Amino acid sequence: MKSVPLNAYTRTGLRRSAAKKLRENGRVPAVIYGRIAQPQILELDKKELEGVIHRSASENVLVDLAVTSDTARPKRLALVQEVQHHPLTGAVLHVDFHEVAENELVTITVPVEAVGEAVGVKSGGGTLEHVLFKLKVRALPKDLPEVVLVDVSALEVGKSIHLGEIVVPPGVELLGDKKLPVLAVAAPITEAQEETTAAAGAPAGEVEMIKEKKEDGAPAAGDKAAGDKKAADKKPAEKKK
Repeated sequence: MKSVPLNAYTRTGLRRSAAKKLRENGRVPAVIYGRIAQPQILELDKKELEGVIHRSASENVLVDLAVTSDTARPKRLALVQEVQHHPLTGAVLHVDFHEVAENELVTITVPVEAVGEAVGVKSGGGTLEHVLFKLKVRALPKDLPEVVLVDVSALEVGKSIHLGEIVVPPGVELLGDKKLPVLAVAAPITEAQEETTAAAGAPAGEVEMIKEKKEDGAPAAGDKAAGDKKAADKKPAEKKK
């Protein structure tokens, strides 16, 4: 993965009001942490950060941070760990960076993309299905892929490509059960199967119990019958002459 240059600036304000003021001035609060050094709070230029994020092919971004006002460690290599967005506007609110070393093996999750048209789809009428949308990989920072490409051209109906069959670039290791299916071509659904599915999904009939309403203060039919029976039960027995 090619690193992208990004400028960062040290900051001291930790309060929410300080972060709000930063955003109003076109800055984004951030933090960098990792095994190399203690966590440090930073701030970034909003436009520069958005440009880096938008140009990235995936959510995984490796940056060369140039931290001004830090004479001890002005250069940092880091992965964008998390980007927090505003739920309504989508504006970037905060960024977490994970500092890494050039010789350190890093584990990240990357998306999977299919390349080519599966023969089972082209001539067999099947449907290409993504069983897994993301894969976990391990590599040195410079070798980390932004996305894992899988050639599905030879994939037939009813067949799958498993994790252990995927070819990755040198220096990259796929993590996980090698027998797990990643991509597959499902057989086309027949008309009979569609009818069965539709019938199985139809809701069962519901019986609605409607109680007769009282009119002019008179009891409903069911209530009157119950009242007559209750009165009969309470009626005293006639005396024998």
